[in-house]
Order: sequence, then C-alpha cells, then structure tokens
Amino acid sequence: MSRQAPYLALADVLRARILAGEWGTGARLPSRARLAEEYGVGRNVVQRAVDRLVVDGLLEGRAGSGTYVRSPRERLRLVRSRHRERTGGRSRSAEARERGGADSWDADSRVGVPAPEGIAERLDIDPGDLCVTTRYEFLAGGQPVQLSESWEPLALTEGTAVVLPEAGHLAGRGVVERMGSLGIVVETVVEVPRPARATREQANLLGIGPGDLVLLIERTMYDTVRRPVETADMVVPDRYREVVYEFGVDRPVPTAPGR
Repeated sequence: MSRQAPYLALADVLRARILAGEWGTGARLPSRARLAEEYGVGRNVVQRAVDRLVVDGLLEGRAGSGTYVRSPRERLRLVRSRHRERTGGRSRSAEARERGGADSWDADSRVGVPAPEGIAERLDIDPGDLCVTTRYEFLAGGQPVQLSESWEPLALTEGTAVVLPEAGHLAGRGVVERMGSLGIVVETVVEVPRPARATREQANLLGIGPGDLVLLIERTMYDTVRRPVETADMVVPDRYREVVYEFGVDRPVPTAPGR
C-alpha cells in the first residue's frame, strides 16, 4: 500500500476490489480480523477504512451481522441555506421536495419539562428550569427524512398563544415567526454538524439499521442580545440524504477609480 495514512490506503484497496466486482452488491465483507491479518494492519485501521467506505456510500453496516456492499441508492440533497427562501409562486412543499426537505411532519410537544444539564447549558438556563420540548418526525414523499428534538425555555412563551409550536394561529410557522410575535427577534443561528450512529429508536423511526451512519446537527437560535431562544438536535440519515450548506458571499464595496 502507499505511504498515505494506513486507513486511507486500505480504504483505496478495498474500494478497488469492490468496484472490480470481487464483492458484489449485497455481499458480506470478510471480518475485520481477517482483513487486518491479510493486510498486516491493526483492527482499528480496518475499522477506520470501513467507516470511510460507509461514508462514501459503498458499504453499509448491519448490527450484529457484519458489513455489506451497499445497493446503489439516490441520495437526495437536504440544503441548509443562509438565503431567505422565495418560492416564486411555487408551493412551499414543492420547493421543499426539490431541495431534499420535508413536505409533511408529525410533532409531539410537552410543556413544563425540566431541562437536562446539557440542554440547560445550551440555552443558558439552570438545569431543571422548565421548557417546552417538541419531537418532530419529518417526511418527504412519505419517506423519513429527518428527526428533531427542540427545546425552548418556557419562561419565553408561557401564557402566550405561541407556547406550543404546532398549535394556535402560528402553528407550524417556525421559531423565528413565533418569537417575532412576542417581540423577540431571532438574529443568529448556530449549527454544529457531526457524524453519529443511529440509536435503535432513531433507526426504527427512520427506516434504517441501528448503528447506521447519521448526521447529527446541533442547532441553537439566538436573539439580538445573544440570548438562546431555542436549541434542537436534528438527525439526518446518511443513507438517503446528503446535507449541503449554502452560503451567500458578501459583495465587495466598489471603490472609485485610482483609489
């Protein structure tokens, strides 16, 4: 193998064997111990190489069974954008489908849930402070696209018509509009994406296998004084979706000739 990182070199070798048809679609790869012995590397190197090919879409892991050559699948894009959406006369659901987003969802909200320590830290409140938490299951064309668990400090919305995200006159309109109705201007959104493995519960809801690769996006929204008003954990299945971040570019200020 080449002088590049051992796991990358092994990933290239395994990729070449897969693309050459040595292991056909649905075939089970040899065990990690066998591959480690064959190539004279540690099992951790084999694990990282296999993980790389899972991310690349060539392999899939099946809990308790092994690693298999994945059937080709279309991975639709889920675009996360800084730009304000303008539908241009098209329906929101049609545009959502084109961008890999959701056209329907189920939601379950609970009021007065004590904030766990991690959520409290993200919302800059004390552990145990009461929150509104909402669990979402998003669908696109009837297929699971994303899971989300949202937390909002109850102190912001208690006693108002927008305490529940999916009820009242602004049901389903989103955090920005709901908070705006209370005079709270959401100015900044911070997202932290990281790869993760699906829990059994997530796998059941998303129609994937436990341990399959997912993208976990930790999102927090802030108002104009940098106060967190909502935080959420979003789970996107890698098998069916790739997440693309889209950013605008600030145009340079024109300068007078000769300056």
